[in-house]
Amino acid sequence: MIGSTLRNGSLRTGRSFDLGKMDLRQLWIAYLTYPTILLYIALAVASFAMLGRHFPGILPTAVAMGAVIAIYPVAWYLIHRFILHGRFLYRMKWTASLWKRIHFDHHQDPHLLDVLFGSPLNTLPTIALITLPVGYSIGHLGGAAAAMGTGLTVTCIYEFFHCIQHLNYKPRMRWIQKMKQRHVLHHFHHEDGNYGITSFFVDRLFGSYYADARARPRSAHVFNLGYDLQEATLYPWVMDLTGAPPREKPDGAPPQRNAA
Repeated sequence: MIGSTLRNGSLRTGRSFDLGKMDLRQLWIAYLTYPTILLYIALAVASFAMLGRHFPGILPTAVAMGAVIAIYPVAWYLIHRFILHGRFLYRMKWTASLWKRIHFDHHQDPHLLDVLFGSPLNTLPTIALITLPVGYSIGHLGGAAAAMGTGLTVTCIYEFFHCIQHLNYKPRMRWIQKMKQRHVLHHFHHEDGNYGITSFFVDRLFGSYYADARARPRSAHVFNLGYDLQEATLYPWVMDLTGAPPREKPDGAPPQRNAA
């Protein structure tokens, strides 16, 4: 069996993979069989098929695709910094479970593939909201299809590099090494910075970029995003859903090697 069924997960279910214990080959298998990724790929193919039926021309198609590629890093930064790392969602009972699923669980255990990928119930409406108005304004129905297909494709690329950043693996290419180092700092040193995934240009633009651990002291909230025991006492809904107090460090995942 492949790494004792990828050591922690199942090829059939694609669940409970620990990226801290996987190599690159195992990641490719897990990634390409993961239901969320397969759904994104299927919807991207459907979007590009729709583009073929309502083709607006080469220029509008190229502009729609280019606009999505340019907007994506900014949109991700704003969502990541001000929504996923915001504290307002866990302070309301009706959004506490959403915040827990979309980001808290990921910071509590950064290596766990189950919670690294967002739920399609949350991600697909967000992708559509970012891409469809832009594409439609450029090329009507065909432009919207081009934009949506591009957004789904970029999401798949983002998610793969996000996996690489939590994988027990040192990339060969220097630019991927640096990308991984910056993201590891976000998860294991100080969460209020390095919000990008594949690019940290927007972090530089807004002053949230830092290159190494010497740039700032280690955060006490890097694993709980400020939802510590005191906050959990005031706003217990995430803790109730978790079934335990928020952890100050993840369980069961060794430190990433050669990442910092």
